[in-house]
Amino acid sequence: MTKPNPSPTNGSASAKVRRRFKATFWPTVITIPSILILIGLGFWQLHRLDWKQELIDERQSRSQGPALSLSQVPGDLDQAEFMLVEVTGTFLHDQEFYLGARTREGRVGYHIVTPFQLQDGGSLFIDRGWVPQNRKEPTARIEGQTEGGVTLQGLVRTDGWKGVDFAKPDNLPDERFYFWLDLPVMAATAEMPQLITDFYVEAGPAPNPGGLPKGGQSRINLPNDHLEYALTWFALAIALAVIYFFFHYRPENSDTPSAGTSKEP
Repeated sequence: MTKPNPSPTNGSASAKVRRRFKATFWPTVITIPSILILIGLGFWQLHRLDWKQELIDERQSRSQGPALSLSQVPGDLDQAEFMLVEVTGTFLHDQEFYLGARTREGRVGYHIVTPFQLQDGGSLFIDRGWVPQNRKEPTARIEGQTEGGVTLQGLVRTDGWKGVDFAKPDNLPDERFYFWLDLPVMAATAEMPQLITDFYVEAGPAPNPGGLPKGGQSRINLPNDHLEYALTWFALAIALAVIYFFFHYRPENSDTPSAGTSKEP
């Protein structure tokens, strides 16, 4: 008697399951636009990467090389900002202002902004640099209150609030304390003749007597993490696409019934 062959599908672990891709409506409606948005965000971050690098290169090129005189500063302040200049004159320490709150190496402090009487006439404001909170008063850093004529180099900067409007804090002119520099208001307080209010100068890193204020606080090398952000958005788009594919790549006989229905026993 011939023995019957065992059925290849009867509990066989090696039986092949046929699968197919079948998209469903709502997961597709939600997932496809989401993937496109994530890809768009990735390309936007690549655009930001190029923009930030151009900004860094511009600041580096302007802040290096021979220092210019004030007469060589372009009238277009967009072209002048971060240019290196050299000025000679005398600090008027009795009229200094305070710019807060400024951090350095994780410590909160102030920038000391002092009117500077130019040797060849006129005057302008100099951001001399950072001091810690307990050295705000001039008597706490008397060595740095240099007397007589000095020559210094620094970068041309423009004033005004550079953040979003809803976060803009109010300055305290009566206390000579500013969260953001408002040169025309400061000039009215200083009452100095021929005071330049179109721009000011951020002092370079040359040390002051006694070590304070600490100059060289200009931000030249800005953080540029946009490539990492772009890769993150692209990775999320790929992950979502993979999840979408495997969600719909099922055995042919495993279609999920629509909501509100049940399978017959």
